[in-house]
Amino acid sequence: MEDQRGYDREEIFSKKVKAGKRTYFFDIKSTRANDYYLTITESKRRVNGDSFSYEKHKIFLYKEDFFKFVEALNETVDHVKNELLPDVDFDQFEREEEESSNELKWE
Repeated sequence: MEDQRGYDREEIFSKKVKAGKRTYFFDIKSTRANDYYLTITESKRRVNGDSFSYEKHKIFLYKEDFFKFVEALNETVDHVKNELLPDVDFDQFEREEEESSNELKWE
């Protein structure tokens, strides 16, 4: 389905990452010319009294920028891990995620 601006193109692949109060969506979509691009969406639930809404932020990433984006992301994360927070055991977060994913959850 497509809105008038052409943003809601056919979804080819999707990966959802739950991270506390936020959820990240990594979606591959196609253009009219059968090219592909990636959208990264951050969704955060906001409580408004008795109801709620979702605040969303979206990044469009095109194939010519994939390498530069991943390279910059890795360099930035490595800087935080090695220079700013060298004493933090970042593997603990992966272990916590693995442990919580083994539990039964009602959604």
